[in-house]
Amino acid sequence: MEKITVMGCGYIGLPTAVTFAQAGYTVCGVDVNEEKIKILSSGKAYFDEPGLNEALKDAMDRGLLSFSTRPQPADVFIISVPTPCVPTHDGKYGCGLDYVRSAANMVGTVVKEGNLVVLESTSPPGTTREVEDIVASVSGLDKDSFMTAHCPERVIPGNMLKELRENDRIIGSAKPETAEYAKRIYQPILTKGDIKTTDDLTAELCKLAENTYRDINIAFANELSVVCDKLGIDVFGLIKLTNCHPRVNVHSPGVGVGGHCIPVVPWFIHEKFEEETNLILQSRIINDNRPNWVADKVGQFIAPPATVAVLGMTYKNDTDDLRDSAAVVFAGILKERGYNVICCEPNANGNVYDYENLPLEEVLDKAAFTVIALAHKEFVAAKDKIASVPHYDCVGLLS
Repeated sequence: MEKITVMGCGYIGLPTAVTFAQAGYTVCGVDVNEEKIKILSSGKAYFDEPGLNEALKDAMDRGLLSFSTRPQPADVFIISVPTPCVPTHDGKYGCGLDYVRSAANMVGTVVKEGNLVVLESTSPPGTTREVEDIVASVSGLDKDSFMTAHCPERVIPGNMLKELRENDRIIGSAKPETAEYAKRIYQPILTKGDIKTTDDLTAELCKLAENTYRDINIAFANELSVVCDKLGIDVFGLIKLTNCHPRVNVHSPGVGVGGHCIPVVPWFIHEKFEEETNLILQSRIINDNRPNWVADKVGQFIAPPATVAVLGMTYKNDTDDLRDSAAVVFAGILKERGYNVICCEPNANGNVYDYENLPLEEVLDKAAFTVIALAHKEFVAAKDKIASVPHYDCVGLLS
C-alpha cells in the first residue's frame, strides 16, 4: 500500500493519521511543534478522544505509524492543518490560510512526480488550486506531473475514529482521474459510508455549506426564542411541535454557537461573496449576539454583583473541549457586567480559565442564580435539583 505523510497532527490530523495506519498504510505524522511530536513518539496522544490512545499505540506497535517535524517522502500527502478565522474588515472575518500555505511549501520540498496531495483542511473555494500552485513552484514540477484533490473531514470530537470510518466522504479534483485515484486511497479506511467524487470547487463549497446550513438554522431557532420570550411561551415545546411536520427540522436555541466549524465556516463563504450572502451574514450576527441576549435575560432576574453559576463551559455537550466555547464568552460578559461568576464543568479538571469550577451540588448552593448553558449527562441526571433553584434554561434541559 502507498506511503502516506499527514501534514498536521492536531485534533483532526492525528486521528486521520492513526486511521490510515490502522487500515494498513505506512504513515508519518508531521507537525512543526517539537513537544507535540515528542509526546506522540512516546506512544501517547496529547488530547482526549475515545479510543485514540489505544489505536495510536496499536499502529505504532505494528510499525505503521511514526512522527516527525519534517515531511518524509511519500506517495500521498494529506494536509490537515488549522484554517483559523481571522479579522478582515468592518467587524467581519475570513479564512486564515497561513498554515495551509506553510504545509504546501513543506510538501513541495519532497514531492515527486506521480504523488497525490490532498487538502483536508476546511477552506474557501480555490484553496486546493492555490496549494497546487505552491507545491509546483517549490518543487519545480509541472502541475500535470502530480495530483491534487480536496477531501474535507466530516467528524465531531468525541466520536472521531468511528466517524472517520463510517461517514460518507467527498473527494473533489479538477481532474476526474485524480478524484478516482484519491477515492482508491481512502476506500480502505471506510467500514461503512460511501465516497462521492466531484470537482475540487464543489468539494470545498460542500463542506462550507454543511456547516453554514446549521448556523442559519440555529440563528432561526435563536430568533424564535426571542419571539417566544415576548409571547411568554416555551420555545422548546414550540420547536418540538414544529418538528412533527415531516419536512421540518428546526434546530435548538442555546447560549450561542461555539466550536471550530459552525461559527467559523460561514465567514469563509461570505468573505468571497459579500454581496450574495446577506442571509449568512445576518445569521452570524444573530448567533454572535446570543450570549449578550442571554446575559440581558439574567439581568431581568438578578442584578450584579450577585453570584451566577454557569452550568457547562465546553463548546458542546459531554466533551472536555473548551476551545471557541460560547458558554465561556457568555461567562465573560457576565463578569464584565459585574457578576461574580462560578461554574460547574464536570468534564474539566480544576478551574476553567478564571472561573471557579465546583461540583454541581456546591455550585447550586453557592449561586443566587443559575444558567444552564449545556445539557451534559451529569446535568440531565440532576434535573430536579437544578429545577429547584432560580435558573434560566438556555438549552431546554428542563422542558
